[in-house]
Amino acid sequence: MRPHVLALAAGAGETVCAYLPIGSEPGSAALLDALRAAGHEVLLPVVPPAPGLLDWARYTGPEDVGAGPLGLREPLGPRLGVGAIGRAALVLVPGLAADRRGVRLGRGGGYYDRTLPGTRPGTPLAVLLHEGELVDALPADTYDVPVTAAVLPVRGTVPLGNIH
Repeated sequence: MRPHVLALAAGAGETVCAYLPIGSEPGSAALLDALRAAGHEVLLPVVPPAPGLLDWARYTGPEDVGAGPLGLREPLGPRLGVGAIGRAALVLVPGLAADRRGVRLGRGGGYYDRTLPGTRPGTPLAVLLHEGELVDALPADTYDVPVTAAVLPVRGTVPLGNIH
C-alpha cells in the first residue's frame, strides 16, 4: 500500500492529514514516516473530549505518540486546531469499507463526517482499505461525507464517484 499512498501524496502537496491505525486497519507508523521522508508534513487527528470536530497535531515520529481516547494513538505535541485540516493537500481516512460512490463505513463515531467539510474544495479524500473492502453499495446517511478514492494494497488507487 505504501507506494500507492506515496504516489497519491506526491501529486497532492505538502500537508497530509492521516491517522495511526487501530487493530487491523490499513496503514502504519512506517507509512507516516515514509510520507515525512518524502517531504510531507503529516498531521494526525486528536479526538476532542466530547464528540465534535477532530483537532490535529504534527506527527514527528512514533516516539512522540501517546494513548488517546477510543483506543487511538495521538501526537503528544501542540494542538493545531480544528481548522488545520483546511491546509491539507490530501486527507487519508480510516474505514471498514467503501463503495463505488464514495460512501465510507467508519467506526460510527461521526468524527470524520463532522470534520471533513473543513477541507478545501478539490482536496482528495482517500480511504485506506484491504482488498475486498471496496464494495458495490453501502447505505448512506445525509451527514455522511463521501471520499474521492480508495487505496488498496494490490489494485492501488481507485477513483470513486464523489468529486469533492
